[in-house]
Amino acid sequence: MNKSELIDAIAAKADLSKASAGKALDAFVEVVSDAMKQGDQVVIVGFGSFTVRQREARTGRNPRTGETINIAASNLPAFKPGKALKDAVN
Repeated sequence: MNKSELIDAIAAKADLSKASAGKALDAFVEVVSDAMKQGDQVVIVGFGSFTVRQREARTGRNPRTGETINIAASNLPAFKPGKALKDAVN
């Protein structure tokens, strides 16, 4: 399912226009992104939680040259599904 299909499904389920559903989806993505940028966790009970995980700095190897390189620490967005979502999928 791509974004436009998701907007269509939201519009049908919530009895909204496609424009309103698109704005709602964009607002949701923006709010979750902003919260995660600040290091906050977004929890939707039954669905799951959006968190930021820290990846430590490490050394790696360039596969082409074999040269050792340093890989900087970084933050990664992560999603952990809730029990209700796991149950719905299984």
